[in-house]
Amino acid sequence: MFIEQPAIYLRWLYPKAYWRMDRHEKAVYLTFDDGPIPEATPFILDTLKAFGAKATFFMVGDNVRKYPELYERIVAEGHQTGNHTHNHIVGLRHTVKEYSYNVEKANAYIHSHYMRPPHGWMRLAQYAWLSRKYKVVMWDLVTRDYSKWLTAEDVINNIKRYARNGSIITFHDSLKSIDKLQTALPASLQWLRDQGYAFKIFP
Repeated sequence: MFIEQPAIYLRWLYPKAYWRMDRHEKAVYLTFDDGPIPEATPFILDTLKAFGAKATFFMVGDNVRKYPELYERIVAEGHQTGNHTHNHIVGLRHTVKEYSYNVEKANAYIHSHYMRPPHGWMRLAQYAWLSRKYKVVMWDLVTRDYSKWLTAEDVINNIKRYARNGSIITFHDSLKSIDKLQTALPASLQWLRDQGYAFKIFP
């Protein structure tokens, strides 16, 4: 549970970030990190379209640079964009200036006021600086679709076990996850819809 749902102390570190939305509303917020890439993004978009679901894509700026047509499709299909740095860098390894520059470099391609730090970590000084301009979005549920130790069924079970009203659910738009998502994403969306959850994007 420590991995799938964040520890309380993490929420204290970044108190103004989005961790969970309205717990009284029967809705979840689908998010996809690390893309866009041609090996995964089209399948994710096709699946979302089949369920009439909107999501937020936290994209790596350099991937948007390389695959602008995928970025344009994400936007054209009504999904939300988010910044995931230009090179998927880890905040703890960089100064505030270096990290902020990388985020701004990405935003020249992504054009978003939402930001999610790779691996869910950044220095408090980086958070303080970036939160002046961006709404930092964390998560309430990480599906762990990236893990080589988990199967597609494990990913689905994480959704069934941990999804709740207002959950911000994190999938990955990546090579590590796509084999599992082929099965897990449509099954998860079907289960969530059967439970009465609406799919929403951030205000």
